[in-house]
Amino acid sequence: MLIALKRHSVLPGFGLTMGFTLAYLSLVVLIPLAALFLRAAGVDWDRLWAALSDPQVVAAFRLSFRTALIAAALNAVFGLVVAWVLVRYTFPGKRLIDAAVDLPFALPTAVSGITLTALFDQNGWFGRWLQPLGITVVGAPLGITVALVFIGLPFVVRTLQPALEDLDPEVEEAAASLGANRLQTFLRVILPMVLPALLAGFAMAFARGLGEYGSVVFISGNMPMETEIVPKLIVDKLSQHDVVGACAMGVVMLAASFVLLFVINLLQWWSRRHV
Repeated sequence: MLIALKRHSVLPGFGLTMGFTLAYLSLVVLIPLAALFLRAAGVDWDRLWAALSDPQVVAAFRLSFRTALIAAALNAVFGLVVAWVLVRYTFPGKRLIDAAVDLPFALPTAVSGITLTALFDQNGWFGRWLQPLGITVVGAPLGITVALVFIGLPFVVRTLQPALEDLDPEVEEAAASLGANRLQTFLRVILPMVLPALLAGFAMAFARGLGEYGSVVFISGNMPMETEIVPKLIVDKLSQHDVVGACAMGVVMLAASFVLLFVINLLQWWSRRHV
């Protein structure tokens, strides 16, 4: 009896399509990223460390990571609320609100930055009310956080919606019949079941905010040591022909992106196994 050592796919052409996929992925993604690592690897370690330990660079990294983390945390909370409302309730204008969630995806980032700057400027619709309270948005770290919340919300909402749609309402009814109140039902039944999707949305919003450029440069003011983000500083380094400094910061951002993508894939794998 012959034993088949290889399971053939019903659909033909796997070898050709896989080869095209790997070649295309290498040309578009892998080779350019490898070129960045090789360029940085050819530089003396002392020069790389000097570029990364510059106070202006350290301040930019601290600001970028802090604002992206705060914005992702806010989006995790409010994105859960928005996704819950869109999934569990029916009301007039629901489709309009559901479409508005994707608006940051459709808008060019520069348009988003200009719009937010106009709204939160001291003469803007919101800024004129915040300025007397001593709250400055434009030209402050708060403005960066506002921009990152705006562009990161869809990642959380769209990640949570399928998980909430798969959540059986009978599970909540069973918890209520056993004496659990609404808070206990949420904390002990609903939250554990949607937690992997929530963490994946948080990670994607954080990764998106970490590399955001267009919507931030207009509202931040780009003041060195205060409101200058890493992507803006990389562009400045390149315009000043400081390739070493730009490569050093690019490698750090690329490494952070790889870690975040690995975490996102791990959370999605966990979600498929445990939810």
